[in-house]
Amino acid sequence: MKKTGAALARFALEQLGVTHTFGIPGVHNTELYDELNASGQIQPVLVAHECGAAFMADAVSRTGDSIGTLAIVPAAGVTHAASGIGEAGLDGIPMLIISGGIHSENGRRYQLHDIDQHSLLKPITKASFRILSHAEVIPTFYEAYRIATSGEPGPVFIELPYNIGNFLGEVDGLPAYQHDAASSDILPDSRVVQQAAQMLVNARQPGLFVGWGAVDAQPQLVELAELLGAPVCTTLQGLSAFPGNHPLHVGMGFGAYAVPAAENAFANCDCLLAVGTRFSEIPTGSFSMPVPEQLIHIDINPEVFNANYPASLTLAGDAVQILPALLAEVRALQPQPRGAALTEQIARDKAAYLQSWLQHDSKGRVNPAHFCQELRRQLADDAIVVVDDGNHTFLLAELMPIHIGRGFISPSDFNAMGYCVPAAIGAKLANPQRQVVGVVGDGALRMTGLETLTASSLNVGVPLFVFNDGELSQIAQAQEVPYNRKACTVLKPLKIAALAEATGAAFVSIESNQDCAAGIAEALRLAATGQPVLVDVHIDYSKRTRFTEGVVKATLKRFTPRDKVRVVGRALWRRVTG
Repeated sequence: MKKTGAALARFALEQLGVTHTFGIPGVHNTELYDELNASGQIQPVLVAHECGAAFMADAVSRTGDSIGTLAIVPAAGVTHAASGIGEAGLDGIPMLIISGGIHSENGRRYQLHDIDQHSLLKPITKASFRILSHAEVIPTFYEAYRIATSGEPGPVFIELPYNIGNFLGEVDGLPAYQHDAASSDILPDSRVVQQAAQMLVNARQPGLFVGWGAVDAQPQLVELAELLGAPVCTTLQGLSAFPGNHPLHVGMGFGAYAVPAAENAFANCDCLLAVGTRFSEIPTGSFSMPVPEQLIHIDINPEVFNANYPASLTLAGDAVQILPALLAEVRALQPQPRGAALTEQIARDKAAYLQSWLQHDSKGRVNPAHFCQELRRQLADDAIVVVDDGNHTFLLAELMPIHIGRGFISPSDFNAMGYCVPAAIGAKLANPQRQVVGVVGDGALRMTGLETLTASSLNVGVPLFVFNDGELSQIAQAQEVPYNRKACTVLKPLKIAALAEATGAAFVSIESNQDCAAGIAEALRLAATGQPVLVDVHIDYSKRTRFTEGVVKATLKRFTPRDKVRVVGRALWRRVTG
């Protein structure tokens, strides 16, 4: 039979269960967009910018049942999307990136969009393919999907040249996709699992540190923590891997950069079970986490073992397979209950830390803890909270409990600003029946705020709470101590009401604590009607998070004596001279 490459691509995507593609059509993929438009299963979403498309696709993969998929033009579309592709690449998120490509057979040089896309994307993708015949289209899409979703997931790039995608070619048939379950049936070494269980049961105070790789094993983690009487902390990306309202949950990380509940609960930890985490810079407080000598590390990617902290025992594999086996071994050893002292201490520490925030004088602006308390009160347990990169990220990490797996998504190791607005749209498209809310800084809003127009054109009801303080506050705070200057971090005021009007969104203003309850309720009500909502939150950032304070101290400690004297001396001198 004869089919265009675009028709074959559409068939393959439908077989793979893709529900949305994100991008902008161009001369190289017009046929593909025509096919997608005719699909009864796939909705092609026109975005304002390909960077937003990649963040939307990322959120679909993190929160939905299908793989996030881009349909973009070559060259400029690829470079625009690279930040979102890189975010997925470093965070281990599956993604399919389908780009057009130059005519592969006309022999001409300097064609439109003629660059080596594969070299460009190599560092941030798991694999890339350039299709050279119609017969390759469907098998390539299936193989790309297999690579993207197996092992440690990640993005995979497919280039569909103009002459393959737009023109007819011979194929033998349309083979259905068949899932290969063999790769997911790899079981852990039972002897190592038994050894890990023995170490945990014999420890005076075991602890759990969990990341995104454990996000689908929440029930097993809860039972394991309860059996061991072990406190549980998470990475930033893995905040939803353990329920934030559980008595053993303590927050993000542990050590001097973590909230008091985490620092105190892990003070005597002599055996740490780390699951689905790479011990990267953010969740370890710039590598200041005091990891005990007895470290049991479980991860699907064995390359992460011993990278930053030496492990006593390693188990390579999916947490969903390993944790049930470990849980069975711990159960068989019948660990002695450790009593209620730990959970009582955690509860006291959490209450005291929250009170320290609520008592902080925000001078008429919105206290972050008051906002988070009210937002949590009004949200359903299964709501999805999407944040950006900035000071608000760590405020929510410390003050906003997340109750359900995959209920919190944010940029993490790649740490790209501009994530929240498009990611909230992607999450809502993937979960139309659930509440999805975004919290974004006024700096990050400038990057991708026009995607609000995408939301209004699709009737995607997401409230976007803009923490508006007039600064790039996370960096501005980092500048204050060493420099006593704010270089390029003070922002010209943005008229958020005007942006809402320009993009077809509703607008709500929250100027003080007294406005929070009614403002949040109104934003949720408007969003429920299918309208995006921009909420101008006059946030107070005068109190720093424990994370910010801890990371500044940890970073300074690593300086050489000469550099430490230089930085401290300059800071003191500028305090005096202004």
